[in-house]
Amino acid sequence: MTNKPMGILYIGVTDNLPARILAHQSGTGSEFCKRWGLSRLVHAEPFDRIDEAIVREKALKKWNRVWKLRLISEANPEWIDLFEILNG
Repeated sequence: MTNKPMGILYIGVTDNLPARILAHQSGTGSEFCKRWGLSRLVHAEPFDRIDEAIVREKALKKWNRVWKLRLISEANPEWIDLFEILNG
């Protein structure tokens, strides 16, 4: 989640992405997202098992900011809100 291209980043894990994004957008998803106005989904990685997703989340949180920005920019160069695509 972010607030704008190259903006503040939030990394999280969920078993229900649409519901989690709606929660972030309404200000009930996390205090961090609420505080910084993070409402745009710019990167998502699907996993079959939640334990695998948690391992990836923890790894990404250890990455430096440049690596995270590169990951997002390579997959989503325009930093478009992917929730609009996922939600139709």
